[in-house]
Amino acid sequence: MHFPAARRFLAVLLAVTVAVAAAGLPALAETPGFVSVVEDLPLMPGLQEDEDAAMVFDSAAGRIVEAHASGEVAADAVRAFYADTLPQLGWRRLSDGLYARGAEHLSLEIAPVSKTATTVRFALRPAPPG
Repeated sequence: MHFPAARRFLAVLLAVTVAVAAAGLPALAETPGFVSVVEDLPLMPGLQEDEDAAMVFDSAAGRIVEAHASGEVAADAVRAFYADTLPQLGWRRLSDGLYARGAEHLSLEIAPVSKTATTVRFALRPAPPG
């Protein structure tokens, strides 16, 4: 049994990978991932999640999630990334570092470690009643 479409796809994929590597482009490395415990919360390029520190709890009021990430990225760049990205995903800014979407609130605690290193705490909680 042979699969010509699959072979063509793999050949194109290999060619693109080689071309990107030969050009020195960081295309795949710079694609943002997502926080492991929140499927649609992007992880800014340059940040690495501490998956061992993640916590998920389902309550009657909704889910409670906490995640941590850090990296060699300036705190202002992290703030700008999330201020630009989160509204595109339906999050509405309530205040600095606090966003709302549906019945949930997302808070970001962005703490500079140095001029070029930052830690981020993501906390997702049910929105307060009312």
